[in-house]
Amino acid sequence: MSDKKKKKLTPTQQEYQQLAKSKEPKRPIVLNTVKAFFTGGLICTLGQAIKTVFVNYFGFTEETASNPTSAVLIFISALITSLGFYDHIAQWAGAGTAVPVTGFANTITSAALEHRTEGYVLGVGGNMFKIAGPVIVFGVFSAFVVAIIKLIIQGLGGM
Repeated sequence: MSDKKKKKLTPTQQEYQQLAKSKEPKRPIVLNTVKAFFTGGLICTLGQAIKTVFVNYFGFTEETASNPTSAVLIFISALITSLGFYDHIAQWAGAGTAVPVTGFANTITSAALEHRTEGYVLGVGGNMFKIAGPVIVFGVFSAFVVAIIKLIIQGLGGM
């Protein structure tokens, strides 16, 4: 909240805020950072291993192996989420599980599982795309802006 929008707190409210702040458990920032770093790195290492398998055993090139690698990571993430393990891993690792592809797959799968009792169309589909829609729109818009900037830079370089 900006300073202008903060309302004046009474002495009792200020005292309560100080008490609440003193009782709040301290977060182990360094430990959380290390857990997130290694978990995210482990997910990325798994992705690299899957990509290497596609290149060495299935005849893909480095460029063409990326899409099936992402698909396998999405499948693994959705499977682990549906089995109930992803939440435990995310609770321990924190932001390390928010590696874009696996984190997004977890979010979509969680929404689908949570609303499955409402039916497949309105429950699963409707609520799943409440989460996916903004991400897809932002991704498309960001790609558009980056493409425009690239065209402007290329146009200036040619002059």
